[in-house]
Amino acid sequence: MNTYSNLPEGVEELLYPQSREFELLRRKILDAFHSWGFEYIEPPIIEYLDALLVGNGKDLQLQTFQIVDQLSGKQIGVRADLTSQAVRVDAHTSKDERVRRLCYAGPVVYANPIADSGSRIQHKAGAEIFGSTSREADKEVISLMLETLTLAGIDKPVLLLGHVGVFHELVSALPKYAEVGADGKRKLFQAIQRKSKTDIETLVGTDGAIEEMLVNLPGLMGDVSVILEARKALAKAPSRVHGFLNEIEDLANAIAKKNSIELKIDIAELSGFGYHTGPVFAVYHPRHGKALARGGRYDGVGFQFGVERPATGFDLDLKQILIDKKSPADLVFAHFASNPAELLKRDLLIKKARQDGKRVQVALSSEETVPDEFEAQICRINGDWKVV
Repeated sequence: MNTYSNLPEGVEELLYPQSREFELLRRKILDAFHSWGFEYIEPPIIEYLDALLVGNGKDLQLQTFQIVDQLSGKQIGVRADLTSQAVRVDAHTSKDERVRRLCYAGPVVYANPIADSGSRIQHKAGAEIFGSTSREADKEVISLMLETLTLAGIDKPVLLLGHVGVFHELVSALPKYAEVGADGKRKLFQAIQRKSKTDIETLVGTDGAIEEMLVNLPGLMGDVSVILEARKALAKAPSRVHGFLNEIEDLANAIAKKNSIELKIDIAELSGFGYHTGPVFAVYHPRHGKALARGGRYDGVGFQFGVERPATGFDLDLKQILIDKKSPADLVFAHFASNPAELLKRDLLIKKARQDGKRVQVALSSEETVPDEFEAQICRINGDWKVV
């Protein structure tokens, strides 16, 4: 990945050969989405601000560039998330309650660099299922996410499963819930994201059973056996919490049967922009310092468009996957020729190489040197043109 020195901080550009690898990967992933029956959409990179800010989370609003449209006088946002646009598309174009599958691939822009990457521009590809409350929809989305990463050359991924509902139920059960307020709940959400027990204690205290469960929530992580530990640690939690633990266990067992992956459970997994409502998931790999893909269930998030549809999906950053992907030296360099007879012989070899899928670069003068990344040369040896 190359960066022009005068680009804004956190803004990068892709140059050859990474740019070509990026486009090939994008096509391959979109073909996979298509083969699974997902419809491709291409939402605009700017929209009226209120259409971009789905859900109740403020994180998305803080990451969205906001400007005033000189034509309408309304506020316009540069998208920081494509899922929110897929929600709008489904709400405005679905004519019945049938299940609908949408997919997309395009850039998103962050007002502030994402802490774990330093980048303000990511190229997201993702898939969403609307209209199904079935756990089978979550299983399908996770399976597609894993297949997508396999296509991208990611071997032996680590799948992390959690459930946002556990957090929301515990917070709602706080004796002083009314005093927490939206701002306090957001701070608590962020403290649990950071897994900071000290901050959680400061926000809720340790006086009661619910408070104690919230403080200990970030520690409930490990392999599938941690679900049993969570059932004991959260024994006094509202009954719905135990239903959520059953959902995590069901997902874990179903995915483990179909995929050869390492499974981890994090009961306090709260990634994303805060609009998820159910099971959440993320994929990690030792070669990468952050999640390669994230997703989850976000039922009812389209209420602002007048349609509260159940939904689940995932997305990933294509640029991140390319970070350690080495491009092959695939260039064939054709040396300069001026004699008409020699030109004919050389050009036949050039045509044949291109038909075989090779990338051929032709010298424009006899002074042009062979590039460093060449795989082969078309040159004149002992009076004849050959590929060497």
